[in-house]
Amino acid sequence: MAASAKRILSKIRQTNQASNGELCMVNRNPRNLERLRLAYKTDGYHLEKPVRNFWHRLEITATNKYVTAKVVHFQNGPVIECSTTEWALKRHLYKGNDFSAYTNLAKVFAARCLDAGLTEMWSDLKPSAGGKVESFLRTVEECGVKLQEPERIRPSYSWDMHRPEKPWEITE
Repeated sequence: MAASAKRILSKIRQTNQASNGELCMVNRNPRNLERLRLAYKTDGYHLEKPVRNFWHRLEITATNKYVTAKVVHFQNGPVIECSTTEWALKRHLYKGNDFSAYTNLAKVFAARCLDAGLTEMWSDLKPSAGGKVESFLRTVEECGVKLQEPERIRPSYSWDMHRPEKPWEITE
Protein backbone atom coordinates (compact mmCIF):
# COMPACT_ATOMS: atom_id res chain seq x y z
CA MET A 1 0.00 0.00 0.00
CA ALA A 2 1.30 3.44 -0.84
CA ALA A 3 1.76 6.05 1.88
CA SER A 4 -1.03 8.25 0.52
CA ALA A 5 -3.47 5.32 0.45
CA LYS A 6 -2.64 4.53 4.09
CA ARG A 7 -3.24 8.16 5.04
CA ILE A 8 -6.59 8.18 3.28
CA LEU A 9 -7.63 4.89 4.90
CA SER A 10 -6.68 6.14 8.38
CA LYS A 11 -8.59 9.40 7.78
CA ILE A 12 -11.70 7.44 6.78
CA ARG A 13 -11.43 5.30 9.91
CA GLN A 14 -11.07 8.41 12.09
CA THR A 15 -14.14 10.12 10.65
CA ASN A 16 -16.30 6.99 10.93
CA GLN A 17 -15.52 6.27 14.59
CA ALA A 18 -18.04 7.32 17.21
CA SER A 19 -16.46 9.13 20.15
CA ASN A 20 -17.09 7.95 23.73
CA GLY A 21 -20.56 6.45 23.47
CA GLU A 22 -22.00 9.05 21.13
CA LEU A 23 -24.08 7.75 18.26
CA CYS A 24 -22.72 9.35 15.13
CA MET A 25 -23.60 8.64 11.53
CA VAL A 26 -22.64 10.47 8.36
CA ASN A 27 -25.00 9.97 5.45
CA ARG A 28 -23.47 11.00 2.16
CA ASN A 29 -26.54 10.22 0.08
CA PRO A 30 -27.52 13.42 -1.78
CA ARG A 31 -31.17 12.30 -1.85
CA ASN A 32 -31.35 11.65 1.89
CA LEU A 33 -33.48 14.71 2.58
CA GLU A 34 -35.99 13.55 -0.02
CA ARG A 35 -36.27 10.19 1.72
CA LEU A 36 -36.81 12.01 5.04
CA ARG A 37 -39.46 14.20 3.31
CA LEU A 38 -37.57 17.39 4.24
CA ALA A 39 -36.14 18.39 0.85
CA TYR A 40 -37.58 21.32 -1.03
CA LYS A 41 -40.18 20.59 -3.72
CA THR A 42 -40.57 23.21 -6.39
CA ASP A 43 -44.17 24.34 -6.55
CA GLY A 44 -44.07 26.16 -9.85
CA TYR A 45 -47.13 28.06 -10.98
CA HIS A 46 -50.60 26.64 -10.52
CA LEU A 47 -51.39 27.03 -14.24
CA GLU A 48 -48.34 25.07 -15.42
CA LYS A 49 -48.84 21.82 -17.25
CA PRO A 50 -47.20 19.45 -16.37
CA VAL A 51 -46.91 20.46 -12.74
CA ARG A 52 -43.54 20.51 -10.98
CA ASN A 53 -44.53 19.53 -7.46
CA PHE A 54 -42.55 16.27 -7.27
CA TRP A 55 -39.15 14.82 -6.51
CA HIS A 56 -39.40 11.92 -8.95
CA ARG A 57 -41.93 11.67 -11.80
CA LEU A 58 -42.86 8.68 -13.96
CA GLU A 59 -42.90 9.30 -17.71
CA ILE A 60 -44.02 6.87 -20.39
CA THR A 61 -43.24 7.54 -24.04
CA ALA A 62 -44.81 5.33 -26.69
CA THR A 63 -43.91 5.33 -30.38
CA ASN A 64 -45.26 3.20 -33.22
CA LYS A 65 -42.85 0.36 -32.38
CA TYR A 66 -41.50 0.78 -28.86
CA VAL A 67 -42.30 1.96 -25.33
CA THR A 68 -39.98 3.77 -22.93
CA ALA A 69 -40.53 4.34 -19.21
CA LYS A 70 -38.32 6.58 -17.10
CA VAL A 71 -38.08 8.25 -13.73
CA VAL A 72 -37.22 11.95 -13.94
CA HIS A 73 -35.79 13.88 -10.99
CA PHE A 74 -37.01 17.47 -10.77
CA GLN A 75 -33.46 18.90 -10.85
CA ASN A 76 -31.16 16.33 -12.42
CA GLY A 77 -33.32 14.84 -15.17
CA PRO A 78 -33.65 11.12 -15.96
CA VAL A 79 -32.57 8.77 -13.18
CA ILE A 80 -33.78 5.36 -14.38
CA GLU A 81 -34.79 4.44 -17.90
CA CYS A 82 -36.19 1.23 -19.33
CA SER A 83 -37.28 0.57 -22.90
CA THR A 84 -38.49 -2.23 -25.14
CA THR A 85 -35.70 -1.27 -27.56
CA GLU A 86 -33.17 -2.89 -25.18
CA TRP A 87 -32.07 -6.21 -26.54
CA ALA A 88 -32.60 -8.04 -23.23
CA LEU A 89 -36.32 -7.14 -23.37
CA LYS A 90 -36.79 -7.05 -27.11
CA ARG A 91 -35.75 -10.64 -27.68
CA HIS A 92 -38.51 -11.92 -25.35
CA LEU A 93 -41.32 -9.85 -26.87
CA TYR A 94 -43.44 -10.58 -29.90
CA LYS A 95 -44.03 -6.89 -30.52
CA GLY A 96 -42.46 -3.79 -28.92
CA ASN A 97 -45.66 -1.96 -28.00
CA ASP A 98 -48.41 -4.52 -27.41
CA PHE A 99 -50.16 -5.35 -24.14
CA SER A 100 -47.59 -7.91 -22.99
CA ALA A 101 -44.76 -5.47 -23.79
CA TYR A 102 -46.26 -2.91 -21.39
CA THR A 103 -46.67 -5.54 -18.67
CA ASN A 104 -43.15 -6.95 -19.01
CA LEU A 105 -41.65 -3.47 -19.25
CA ALA A 106 -43.42 -2.59 -15.99
CA LYS A 107 -41.91 -5.59 -14.21
CA VAL A 108 -38.38 -4.77 -15.34
CA PHE A 109 -38.87 -1.06 -14.63
CA ALA A 110 -40.15 -1.73 -11.10
CA ALA A 111 -37.24 -4.08 -10.41
CA ARG A 112 -34.75 -1.40 -11.51
CA CYS A 113 -36.48 1.22 -9.35
CA LEU A 114 -36.39 -1.02 -6.29
CA ASP A 115 -32.73 -1.87 -6.94
CA ALA A 116 -31.95 1.85 -7.03
CA GLY A 117 -33.93 2.49 -3.83
CA LEU A 118 -36.80 4.40 -5.44
CA THR A 119 -40.01 3.13 -3.86
CA GLU A 120 -42.15 6.23 -4.42
CA MET A 121 -42.67 8.43 -7.44
CA TRP A 122 -45.33 10.79 -8.72
CA SER A 123 -47.46 9.86 -11.70
CA ASP A 124 -49.99 12.11 -13.42
CA LEU A 125 -50.89 9.61 -16.14
CA LYS A 126 -54.62 9.24 -16.76
CA PRO A 127 -55.05 5.74 -18.24
CA SER A 128 -58.16 4.56 -20.04
CA ALA A 129 -60.00 1.63 -18.49
CA GLY A 130 -58.60 -1.71 -19.63
CA GLY A 131 -55.79 -0.05 -21.59
CA LYS A 132 -52.09 -0.72 -21.88
CA VAL A 133 -51.04 2.17 -19.65
CA GLU A 134 -53.43 1.04 -16.93
CA SER A 135 -51.85 -2.42 -17.09
CA PHE A 136 -48.39 -0.84 -16.82
CA LEU A 137 -49.33 1.23 -13.76
CA ARG A 138 -51.09 -1.69 -12.05
CA THR A 139 -48.08 -3.96 -12.59
CA VAL A 140 -45.65 -1.35 -11.27
CA GLU A 141 -47.74 -0.98 -8.10
CA GLU A 142 -48.02 -4.77 -7.69
CA CYS A 143 -44.23 -5.01 -7.85
CA GLY A 144 -43.86 -2.66 -4.87
CA VAL A 145 -43.46 0.87 -6.24
CA LYS A 146 -45.92 3.49 -4.99
CA LEU A 147 -47.12 5.98 -7.58
CA GLN A 148 -47.83 8.66 -4.99
CA GLU A 149 -45.16 10.72 -3.22
CA PRO A 150 -45.61 11.65 0.44
CA GLU A 151 -46.16 15.26 1.35
CA ARG A 152 -43.17 17.35 2.30
CA ILE A 153 -42.72 17.99 6.02
CA ARG A 154 -42.77 21.73 6.46
CA PRO A 155 -41.21 23.46 9.47
CA SER A 156 -43.61 24.13 12.32
CA TYR A 157 -43.72 27.52 13.94
CA SER A 158 -44.67 28.53 17.47
CA TRP A 159 -47.93 30.09 16.26
CA ASP A 160 -49.09 26.98 14.37
CA MET A 161 -52.16 25.31 15.81
CA HIS A 162 -51.29 21.85 14.51
CA ARG A 163 -47.76 20.49 14.68
CA PRO A 164 -47.51 17.06 13.05
CA GLU A 165 -45.32 14.39 14.57
CA LYS A 166 -42.04 13.82 12.77
CA PRO A 167 -41.57 10.28 11.41
CA TRP A 168 -38.19 9.90 13.09
CA GLU A 169 -39.38 10.90 16.59
CA ILE A 170 -40.28 8.15 19.06
CA THR A 171 -42.97 9.13 21.57
CA GLU A 172 -43.02 6.12 23.89
